[in-house]
Amino acid sequence: MGSEITQILIMLGIGAVAGWLAGIIMKGAGFGLIGNIIVGIVGSVIGTFIGGMLSINLGVGPLLGTLIWAVLGAIILLFVISLVKRA
Repeated sequence: MGSEITQILIMLGIGAVAGWLAGIIMKGAGFGLIGNIIVGIVGSVIGTFIGGMLSINLGVGPLLGTLIWAVLGAIILLFVISLVKRA
């Protein structure tokens, strides 16, 4: 049971950091803790899907690789949201 809780906490931490970094890269500001976690987790799903489809190995550790894919996915998510907002 302890490892599941640890995995959830790591996922939330990576989501928060990824959402925060993507917010800074795309807009210049974050979205608050909950918003960053949501953007980061959704971005992680998008980034992992794209990375898996392209079979790209970043050559870094699993934690850093997950963070990189989560940030890239969150940037893509924020870009698509900005396009929808303009329309």
